[in-house]
Amino acid sequence: MILQTGMRTDIPAFYTPWFLNRLDAGFVLVRSPYAPQNVTRYSLSPEVVDLIGFCTKNPRPMLAHLDRLRPYAGQHWSVTLTPYGRKIEPHVPPKDQVIADIRALSAALGPEAVAWRYDPILLDGTYTVERHLAEFSRMAAALEGAVEVCVISFLDLYRKVQRNFPEARAVPKPQRILLGREMARIAKAHGMAIKACGEGDELAPCGVDCTGCMTLATYEHALHAKLTPPPGTVHPSRKECACYLGGDIGAYDSCGHLCRYCYANSSPEAVRRSLRLHDPRSPFLLGGPRPGDVVREAKQQSWLDGQLCF
Repeated sequence: MILQTGMRTDIPAFYTPWFLNRLDAGFVLVRSPYAPQNVTRYSLSPEVVDLIGFCTKNPRPMLAHLDRLRPYAGQHWSVTLTPYGRKIEPHVPPKDQVIADIRALSAALGPEAVAWRYDPILLDGTYTVERHLAEFSRMAAALEGAVEVCVISFLDLYRKVQRNFPEARAVPKPQRILLGREMARIAKAHGMAIKACGEGDELAPCGVDCTGCMTLATYEHALHAKLTPPPGTVHPSRKECACYLGGDIGAYDSCGHLCRYCYANSSPEAVRRSLRLHDPRSPFLLGGPRPGDVVREAKQQSWLDGQLCF
């Protein structure tokens, strides 16, 4: 199956020692964010985990430990690189460092296993359409040959985003179309395809792939193998999305980047509380067992069918 680590937090950036300890232990416990007494136990055995997916803004802490992931059939990394400064992304590493780390991941795993995420796209007095296109062009040139895909999306005004970033505004449709068309053109010039995340089919006429950014086809390409999931197990993560994200072992309110547009953090103080609960030796990312916990074993089996996929 597919094990996802990063739709709720950034494990490579902040929790690499914990993750390596879980690999040693062979399992992880995940508390439901909606019913906290419900706990899922995921096996981390390479016999049942075909691919581990990482979403991160800082892969560097994990780079020295990639050999620990060799027993798994594959990995897929989505690395976010945007033009925003400290006022919007307070604790994200310098852009040149992230570019160097994306290139290092690509050299180790192959460009098919690494995607660049340029999202979310937001507009204000500093980050205009012209600024985005200039920065995107510079980054695409720096990443040429290292990635095959760049994923874009526009700012979603979730309630958490509205609370932490009250001046943020949705990007109007004319600007979305202009950015999608020009980014697709720039990406193609650097040997990349643009995929849209959760944007429907609006950008398809602009040359943007709107079929999803973390689909089974994405994982098969990273694995160089065919996946055959049991009937009924593959479904979109949300109604706007065509992606399959698998079992997520992260936790909300635990990402220390504190990006103001983040949908996964309710507030900086909530993150600070979570960080105080983290124990690298615990089977849980945050805290430990609680009275009344109900632990269930995740249903896991390998989906690899042995057929090569190119």
